[in-house]
Amino acid sequence: MQRNNMKRPKITDVRATTIALPLEAPLRHSNGAHWGRFVRTIVEVDTDIGVTGLGEMGGGGESAEAAFRALKSYLVGHDPFELEAMRFKITNPTASLYNNRTQLHAALEFACIDIVGKVLNIPAYDLLGGKLRDAIPFASYLFFRLPNQENGQGEVRTADQLVEHALALKKQHGFQAHKLKGGVFPPDYELEAFHALAHAVGSDPVRYDPNGALSVEDAIRFGRGIENLKNDYFEDPTWGLNGMRRVRANVKIPLATNTVVINFEQLAANILNPAVDVILLDTTFWGGIRPCIKAAGVCETFQLGISVHSSGELGVQLASMLHMGAVIPNLVFTADAHYHHLMDDIILGGPMKYQDGAIQVPTGPGLGVALDRDKLGKYADYYKSTGGYPYDRDPARPGWFSLVPNTRWADPADSRPVKY
Repeated sequence: MQRNNMKRPKITDVRATTIALPLEAPLRHSNGAHWGRFVRTIVEVDTDIGVTGLGEMGGGGESAEAAFRALKSYLVGHDPFELEAMRFKITNPTASLYNNRTQLHAALEFACIDIVGKVLNIPAYDLLGGKLRDAIPFASYLFFRLPNQENGQGEVRTADQLVEHALALKKQHGFQAHKLKGGVFPPDYELEAFHALAHAVGSDPVRYDPNGALSVEDAIRFGRGIENLKNDYFEDPTWGLNGMRRVRANVKIPLATNTVVINFEQLAANILNPAVDVILLDTTFWGGIRPCIKAAGVCETFQLGISVHSSGELGVQLASMLHMGAVIPNLVFTADAHYHHLMDDIILGGPMKYQDGAIQVPTGPGLGVALDRDKLGKYADYYKSTGGYPYDRDPARPGWFSLVPNTRWADPADSRPVKY
């Protein structure tokens, strides 16, 4: 048998660059807001054969550069093909109790998969089992939004504004499913707005996600109030597996989560004592593309639904989501993405395009995306000038913080301009 004499790469450096990229308008959620921009850390993993892999991580409005620098000594000399070894080097379940590194590992895994694909000259999806679909369909991801402080545009506060925004996105991008991020205003107000949205989009399915802010009792009442709509699922209406079980027993809509089943221990608990019907797989929250694919296999076995979840991606992480979605056989729901709220991207060619609500899976080697160095520098400078922001605070409500369950809602009549 002839041996493969290909030189196996070794990691020589890990470089991280924090950028801030403007949004059309600040996005409000049950625990705070994205303050008019996403702060992301772009990771570049260099090797001794001249191949560099790309990763990306969020961080709740904060930089993760220092955390990646701290892991450099773990990685220099490591073979990027050895993904399981890297998992235990970085996220050994006992060792990482003191410094949870799951999301850091995800960005590094993206980069190593990118390297391996480039070395073998094949796209990431061929490393992961081969693609079953050429494009991934997405839902419109709708938020209540504050006005852009520069131009006063983009506010979504009323039901009419929500419907107008949803229909504009449907016309522009071709979305055929629609998700509302709620938990900002009083539940009865959002119930009325969600009904207006569902009726405006006709036969398109809808989904509502208050990020676990509702009490069990309010979640049951809200769920019963939308049972007549064409719901994909009811996402994270309340907090905790047991809270979700109580809602599930009283509402005739499948429940979904990206908050209370985000690891294999929680997935096992959910299978043994069901609380959630649809698991939303996030390539960051689960620690990479491969853990999501493993979890999808478990869900396939037990006939749990899955979808691709968004945690505020730019083009590098979006590529990880596309490759993951391409190879999973049981992907029956449209994916989530914040992507259409962005004003730009840091990848060559600019933002990826939606066509009929879907984005094509990149076909180049590795993740199939490359950095636009000018854009990376531009938005790194923008971060230096604007800094981070507290993701769990709302610039429109100084001093406010969320309770679980929450009872302190934003005032839907408050239209004062906000600086952020």
